[in-house]
Amino acid sequence: MSRESARSPDLPANETLVQQLLESVDRGPGRYLLGIVGPPGAGKSTVAAGLEDAANARRGSGFAAVAPLDGFHLSNEQLDELGLRKVKGAPETFDVEGFVLLLERVRRELESTIFWPGFNRAIEETVPGAIRITAWTRLVVCEGNYLLLDRPGWRDVRRLLDAAWYVDAPRLALRERLLERALAGGRTEEEAVWHVDENDLRNADLVAATKSAADRLLDLATDGSSGVVGA
Repeated sequence: MSRESARSPDLPANETLVQQLLESVDRGPGRYLLGIVGPPGAGKSTVAAGLEDAANARRGSGFAAVAPLDGFHLSNEQLDELGLRKVKGAPETFDVEGFVLLLERVRRELESTIFWPGFNRAIEETVPGAIRITAWTRLVVCEGNYLLLDRPGWRDVRRLLDAAWYVDAPRLALRERLLERALAGGRTEEEAVWHVDENDLRNADLVAATKSAADRLLDLATDGSSGVVGA
C-alpha cells in the first residue's frame, strides 16, 4: 500500500494519545523522533500517517513528517547482484548505514531542510527526496520493521529515537494482508504464497522478538486505530 493510500482521517482516534505525544514534543527544543515499529502488514504506515495528520491538524502543516525505513531499500539491481532479490524486505536488504546517517542529520541539523527518500510499492523502488523535513518540522515519525533490532548497524537506530511504539496484529491477519499486497504487486498466487510464508512471516517473527524494547504497544485488531494496550 502506498503512503497516500494508508492515510485515514480517523487515525489516530485516541485524542489522549495524540495529546500525550504533542506534550512530549513540546518538552524539548529540538525535533522529537518517534519510531513506529512492527511486523510487515501490521498497519505501521497507517498509524504513522494518522499521527502525522493529527499533529499537523493541531499545529499546522509541516509540523510533523513521516520518515519511512522503506526509503532505504537497496535497489532491485543491487539485490540481484547480491543474490537477495527473493528475500527483499529482510534486514540485509536495507541500507542501514545510510538510514542511520540521515536520522543523525534529522536529529542534528535543526535549521536545515532534509530530503528523505520515499518508496513506491507499485514498482518496488525508492523515490529519492520524496519527503521534506523542514526547520519547522518538530515531530518526525520514523516507521519501519527493524527499528528495535539488536544487530550491528540496526542497534544504532534506537539511540536516535525519543520513543518507540510497537504496532501488533494477529499472525493470521498479517498473512491475509501480506498475501493481498503480494498479489496486488503482480506476483502469481504461487509466488505470493512463497514470498509471504518463507520471507515476510519469517521477518515478522524476527520483529516480534523486539516487541519488549518498545515504549508502547498498539493493538489495532483489538482496540481499533488507536488502542494502547501497554505502556
